[in-house]
Amino acid sequence: MTIALLRLCKFTPGRQLLGYKAHRKTSTNLVRDNSGTMRSMSLSRFSQVHLNRYLHTSSAAYVGNKQGDKPSPSTLIKTQKRNCFHPGASTLTTTNEIETAKEEVTSQEMIKAMLTHIWPKDEPQIRNRVKVAMGLLVSAKLTTSRLSFLFKYAVDELNTGIVSDGALLELTNATDALIASATSIILGYGIARICSSGFNELRNAVFASVAQRSIRKIAKNVFLHLHNLDLAFHLNRQTGALSKIIDRGSRGINFVLSAMVFNIVPTIFELALISSILSYKCGSEFSLLAVSCVGIYTAYTLSITQWRTQFRVNMNKAENEAGNKAIDSLINYETVKYFNNEKFEADRYEGVLKKYEQAALKTSTSLATLNFGQSAIFSTAMTLSMIFAAREIAHGNLTVGDLVMVNGLLFQLSMPLGFLGSVYREVRQAFIDMQTMFTLMLKEPTIKNKANALPLVLTTSNASIEFRDVNFSYIDKHTKRIFSNLNFTIPAGKSVAIVGGSGSGKSTIIRLLYRFFEPNAGAIYIDGKNINDVDLDSLRRHIAIVPQDPVLFHDTILYNINYGDKSKSYEETIEAAKLADLHNSIIKWPNHYETQVGERGLKLSGGEKQRVAIARAILKNTPILVFDEATSSLDSITENNILSSLKTASRNKTTICIAHRLSTIKHVDIIYVLKDGSVVEMGTHDQLLADKGSFYSTMWHTQTSS
Repeated sequence: MTIALLRLCKFTPGRQLLGYKAHRKTSTNLVRDNSGTMRSMSLSRFSQVHLNRYLHTSSAAYVGNKQGDKPSPSTLIKTQKRNCFHPGASTLTTTNEIETAKEEVTSQEMIKAMLTHIWPKDEPQIRNRVKVAMGLLVSAKLTTSRLSFLFKYAVDELNTGIVSDGALLELTNATDALIASATSIILGYGIARICSSGFNELRNAVFASVAQRSIRKIAKNVFLHLHNLDLAFHLNRQTGALSKIIDRGSRGINFVLSAMVFNIVPTIFELALISSILSYKCGSEFSLLAVSCVGIYTAYTLSITQWRTQFRVNMNKAENEAGNKAIDSLINYETVKYFNNEKFEADRYEGVLKKYEQAALKTSTSLATLNFGQSAIFSTAMTLSMIFAAREIAHGNLTVGDLVMVNGLLFQLSMPLGFLGSVYREVRQAFIDMQTMFTLMLKEPTIKNKANALPLVLTTSNASIEFRDVNFSYIDKHTKRIFSNLNFTIPAGKSVAIVGGSGSGKSTIIRLLYRFFEPNAGAIYIDGKNINDVDLDSLRRHIAIVPQDPVLFHDTILYNINYGDKSKSYEETIEAAKLADLHNSIIKWPNHYETQVGERGLKLSGGEKQRVAIARAILKNTPILVFDEATSSLDSITENNILSSLKTASRNKTTICIAHRLSTIKHVDIIYVLKDGSVVEMGTHDQLLADKGSFYSTMWHTQTSS
C-alpha cells in the first residue's frame, strides 16, 4: 500500500501522457462505481454537454510568481499584478502546444501548492475547520473498527447460551440476562454505526467550505491570469479546448484535495489499524494474508490502470475535438445558414462523435476487466481468511465471534481497497489534467513593469506622443518588418490622423502605444518619458479608444457604457451617453438603460455600438484618445452623426485617428501618411492635397472618384 501511494505521489504526468479526461461530475464524497458511469459518459449526454456549454469559459487556477524566471508552485496561488503582453520575441503559442508541452512541474510540487489552500497561513478559521474535519475522520474510523468487535461480542454472548449437547437452555433468569446482555451489545453496535455515519457526514459538512473556498480562489486567479497572458496566446487559442483545460484542472484540484484528506491518508490509517488488530487477535497469518491481499490488489490496479490510460487519452482527445467543432459551428451559426450547410456540419460533428464512441467502448471494456480482477482478488482473500478462521475454531483457538470479527474487519478493508482503485484512477487522471493547467498557469507575459517603475501622470497640456526610430515586426526581428525607423510626433492637445494602404501598420501603432507589443528597436515617448519605463496600468489608464468593431458584453447598455470607468456614477454615465448622441435612442427602448444588448452586442445596430464605444471613451475622460477606423463600417448618414460625436469627445485632447476613409479626417491638425513601414508624407489635408503627385493625393482622388 505504501509503495502504491509513493508511486501515486511520484507520478509525473509530463513524463507519461498528457491528455484530457472525460467530463464527469466530481464530488467531495467518493463512491466506487463498478458500472463505470463516473468514468464514461453516454454519447447523448456528451453531446448535450457540449451544446449547452459552448462559448462558456470556466474558472480556475494559479497565477505565477513575478520573482525569478520560473515561479515556484507554492507561490502560484498568489495574485499577480496585471501585466501586459508581448508576442514579439518568440513564436506564437497555441492551445495545442500547451497540451503537449514538456513537464514544468512535478506532482509533488502540485500537491504542495494545493496544500496552501487547505492550510492557509493567514486564515486560522480555515485551519481550524481542517483540524475539526480530521478529528471527525479519526473518530469515524475508530468507531467503525469497533463495529466488528461489538458484533463478535454479541455472537459470543449468544453462543454461550447453547449447552454442550446442543439443546437450548430453559428460559430462566440467567437466560433472560444473557439475552438482555446480547441485546445491549447489539444496540451498542447500532449506535456505533450511527455515530460513525454521523462523524463522516459532519466531516464532509465541515470540510465543504474549505473545498469551495479553494475552488473560488483558484477560479479567480486563473481568470486573472488568462487576462494577463500575451495577446499572441489569446489570438491563437481554441476557446473550447482552453475552457476544458481550465474546467478539468479545477475539478482535478478539488478531487485531489478531497482524495488526499479523506481517502488516501485515512486508507493508510485504516489498513494499518486492521492489520494490527488481525495480528494481535487472530495471529500473524491473518495479518500476512491481509497485507498480501493489499499488495496484489494494488499491483493489479496500478498495472491495469496504466494500460487503460491510452484509451482514456484517446477518448478525451475525441471529446475535445468534438467540442471544438461544435463551438466553431455554433459561433458561425449565420454562416452555416447562409450556405445551407446544416447537414454538412451535423455529419462532420457525428464523425468526431464516432471516434469518441469507439474510445469510450474500449474504456468501458477495460474498466470491466479491472473491476472483475479486483473483485476476484478480494474474494479469494476473504475465502482464505474464512478457511483459516474455521480451522482455528476447530482447534479451539478462536470463537465463532472471532470468525464474525475477521469477516467484518476484512469486509471493512474492502471499502478502502475499493476506493484505492477508483481514487487512483481518478487522481492519476486529475494529475494529468492539472499538469496541463499548471503548464498554462506557468506561462508568463514577456512584458512586465520594470523595477520601481513610476506611474505616468498626464494632463491634456502635456500628453505629447513621439515615435522615435521605431522598428517592429511580428514574431521576431528576422521576419518582414512592419516599421523601419518610424518617426513622428503628436503635440499635446492636437489631433493627428494616420493613413496608408492596407497592411501599412496603422492599427499596429495603437498596439505599440498600449504596449500590447514592444518595438524591436527604437522607443515610444509620452510626455518625454519612455513608455517602457512607466507603470503599465498608469499608461493604459491615460488612453481611451474607440475601436473599429466594438465588442460589447452580454449585459445591459448601462453596464457596457459604464465599463469605460467603473468608478463613475449613474449620472455621469448618462451624461456620457448624451454626449455620444446615444441617450435619445436608449430612452425609446422599453427597458431604457437596463436593456440587454445581446451576445457581442448583436441586438444593437452598427451605429449604436459605435456610440456605446464613444460613450465609454468619453466616460473614461483620458488625455489621449484613439479612434481606430471608428466609422469604416457605417453608412454615410450614420457616419456624419458619429463624426459629430467624435469631435465632441476629442475636444482639447491628444487625438489619434486611424482612418481609411480620408473624408473623415479632413479636420485634423496633422496627417501622417505611412508607406513601406515609415512616414512618407505629413501635413494638413489641404497641404497634402495641393501636392498633385503625393501618395495622399492619389488616395484621395481614388476614393472620391469611385
